[in-house]
Amino acid sequence: MDDGVVQRVFQQGGRDYESSSTSSILQSLPLHASFDHGYYLLVKSIQELRQKKDGLVTVGIGGPSGSGKTSLAEKVASVIGCTIISMENYRDGVDEGNVLDSIDFDTLVQNLEDLTKGKDTMIPVFDYQQKKCIGSKAIKSSSSGVVIVDGTYALNARLRSLLDIRVAVVGGVHFSLLSKVRYDIGDSCSLDYLIDSIFPLFRKHIEPDLHHAQIRINNSFVSSFREAIYKLKRRSETPDGHSAFAFQENEAQKDNFIEMYLRPPSASEEARINDWIKVRQSGIRYYLSLGDQRIVEKSFIIRPKAEFEVGRMTLGGLLALGYTVVVSYKRASVSVNIGSLSLSRETIDTLDETYMVLRGTDRKTVGAEALKMAINGPWITKSYLEMILERKGVPRLNTPPPISSSSIAINQERVIAAPRPIRTTPNLVTRLEDLSQPWTRSPTKSKMEPVLATWHFISSDPSHADSSGIDSSSFRDTIKLAPMPDSYDLDRGLLLSVQAIQALLENKGLPVVVGIGGPSGSGKTSLAHKMANIVGCEVVSLESYFKSEQVKDYKYDDFSSLDLSLLSKNIDDILNRRRTKVPIFDLETGARSGFKELEVSEDCGVIIFEGVYALHPEIRKSLDLWIAVVGGVHSHLISRVQRDKSKVGCFLSQNEIMMTVFPIFQQHIEPHLVHAHLKIRNDFDPVLSPESSLFVLKTNKQVAYQDILKVLDPAKFCSSVQNFIDIYLRLPGIPTNGQLTESDCIRVRICEGRFALLIREPIREGDFIIQPKVDFDISISTVAGLLNLGYQAVTYIEASAYIYQDGKILIEVDHLQDSPSPYLQIKGVDKEAVAAAGSMLKLDASYTTKSYLQIILERLPPVERSSNGIHAQQAARLQELVEFIQSQGSSSASESSQSREASPLEGIIEEMQCRIRRLERWHTINTNFDPLVYSPHILRINVIDASQAEAAVNLHPDF
Repeated sequence: MDDGVVQRVFQQGGRDYESSSTSSILQSLPLHASFDHGYYLLVKSIQELRQKKDGLVTVGIGGPSGSGKTSLAEKVASVIGCTIISMENYRDGVDEGNVLDSIDFDTLVQNLEDLTKGKDTMIPVFDYQQKKCIGSKAIKSSSSGVVIVDGTYALNARLRSLLDIRVAVVGGVHFSLLSKVRYDIGDSCSLDYLIDSIFPLFRKHIEPDLHHAQIRINNSFVSSFREAIYKLKRRSETPDGHSAFAFQENEAQKDNFIEMYLRPPSASEEARINDWIKVRQSGIRYYLSLGDQRIVEKSFIIRPKAEFEVGRMTLGGLLALGYTVVVSYKRASVSVNIGSLSLSRETIDTLDETYMVLRGTDRKTVGAEALKMAINGPWITKSYLEMILERKGVPRLNTPPPISSSSIAINQERVIAAPRPIRTTPNLVTRLEDLSQPWTRSPTKSKMEPVLATWHFISSDPSHADSSGIDSSSFRDTIKLAPMPDSYDLDRGLLLSVQAIQALLENKGLPVVVGIGGPSGSGKTSLAHKMANIVGCEVVSLESYFKSEQVKDYKYDDFSSLDLSLLSKNIDDILNRRRTKVPIFDLETGARSGFKELEVSEDCGVIIFEGVYALHPEIRKSLDLWIAVVGGVHSHLISRVQRDKSKVGCFLSQNEIMMTVFPIFQQHIEPHLVHAHLKIRNDFDPVLSPESSLFVLKTNKQVAYQDILKVLDPAKFCSSVQNFIDIYLRLPGIPTNGQLTESDCIRVRICEGRFALLIREPIREGDFIIQPKVDFDISISTVAGLLNLGYQAVTYIEASAYIYQDGKILIEVDHLQDSPSPYLQIKGVDKEAVAAAGSMLKLDASYTTKSYLQIILERLPPVERSSNGIHAQQAARLQELVEFIQSQGSSSASESSQSREASPLEGIIEEMQCRIRRLERWHTINTNFDPLVYSPHILRINVIDASQAEAAVNLHPDF
């Protein structure tokens, strides 16, 4: 369990179980958790509770509107496979938004009691367009091992006694809207007054219940271009050609919306639509987004996932605070789904025109489908709001159209029936003052920056160096970006990065050269590729410029390992719009394998260089945009070390850990990051988040190679052989049950000459192993730092595997020593697709969720399983590897010699290369003749007793 924070205790409260006279509930967490961490804790808590009791596990997820409750419930359900009961379906038909009296608690309580008693039940279905209950839906108790109640009042006193686990979620748009309103209207109103105006029922009817939660989550996520929607839009009165056929062949969905834009009371008469609040009404539901956040890239409109449901009274509260509806229009939509895309025909009443809109999450797919369906331009990249403003003769950034008071009244009347905010008087909530906590009611900042910051340019004197010591005359011209004064989270940083590129293209023209720097594992590569997906540009990793002689010493974080002269030539060629050849580095062989051509063009006018030293003075002097990224696994590793050390009674500061684990960062990397135009703090936790999960099915059932080919797309099929060494590091003194487990260790994998880190065990649910889909590269000095902090290498694994993939499904065949057959793993981000692939291979009922550590230990004789009687020579190879890591990690790049003797690790790598050639020969034979995927046993696992090797040798196998 995660750090022991979520622990089982038996105490009075919670739901009574028939099997026990007392109740087992979760111990309340003293502090709030992030959304990612809270998701992880909730999943693990549900799993633990299922093991401790029979029957149904009930979970309540409550919190204010827009906090992220529904998103959390859906993400947990995608892993656990549970039933979600939305309290929205228990309305009694009264259109009063989130008024407590409109919820039919009697029916909800009866439904939960039926399920907990093992009875089937019927839950109501509410239609938001018709504003009434239209029927019911059956839920079978046999299929409802876990039930989640999702709703604003899910932690209400009438439900709490029926809930095993209570979760409170705050933040999201709830906090962000409070922060924006406070920014817009200033400090004239107290925070409590704003809460009572915008969320009138929160302090009286919602907040008191949140303090009864056992897991408390603060959701900082608001909007993100990580899941952007790409849109192509053109005018079209009626569908024609292939688009008409699409509407005829697919079931169409009709929707009618009213969309409003609210201008802040303190805003000037300039129509800065990015600062307006957008509210969309659909039936009795209201969705809010903060500002017109979008990116226009060539023909595409790119929008983030930025809309959140709020209560009806929130709109009334905003109007009462002085926000005015400056634009309101009706949008009637008829849409059909075509695979992963959506095709809509939208009519805007104010414009009296119809538009064809094609949407999808992948820009290339959207563009290709538009060509396939013969949907051609001219494309429109303006929003409906912009077109309405222009139709009324108002430039985008000038005075908005004069709207008379009567017009506003008409617009408001047709949206809502004269909303009136409810304000609770102080005397009604005085007893809550002692319970007031930042996690329930306070925005993260008393004032927040505007929804979208604005980039500015400054002129520099070419005869002088700038403040960072760089000669400005080396730039193409004397115009450069002014740095942003604050740091930003990953979501907003992504948006600002793209906007900076667009500003540079507009003001300086082609090309634009970007540098993204930061420590290992901070998220540089992820950010670079997300930017490239939006802008449509090329990403070049500085790792392509490694010098072979330095890489042999694993000096990936040393500036001297870069071929700076070639990098400078490539950047100079790009700036002068000359065709250039950038290197291709083969990490497996540790040598340059060739070159690829780059040429600046209208289609590819932006080049992104990303790497640890991308903002080094010798590099950034030639770049147009400097972006620094910190956080990510870089921070999570420090937290993990702090946790482990505190368990054994040793407390280290973050600075002490940083200097040991990331010794080069503070001296050679961090000083360059402070000069960045944009500073991004990556708080996203890809280790825990369901956004980055791989669903894995594992089996030792033999599968024919031809059957694997049938599962994968032949047009995208590729295969490879991967060799790796795993070492597991455990801090001495951490309590164990006499056997090594994944949760006690940090795994370091050496693969293709790289070091990758795993600091948390995966989630196991049913047949699936749910694990992060990302690897975190670290330097050899980081591994040496962990050893210096007291971690011991306790496990050593050398292995190889066949890998077959088509971009959607990956099938990995692992070969273990002393196993009668190889283990096969099916991996993918789509759980259903992975399950379908397993069924096609007839693997159902053969899966295991055991790690290779567990599998191997179970096969060892008891005497070896307890690590007794192992010969000392079995520890030799691990000892050599540890000594090599410590020596290379503590040495500087200048100490590396091209004429040095071959290291023990090099001998291991060379031997593995020979095995690759053998495996390739076997692969050819298997492909043509052998009906089964099979190869020689090539996995070596050593199990070593710590008492037999002082440096690091209590060895148990894992994988």
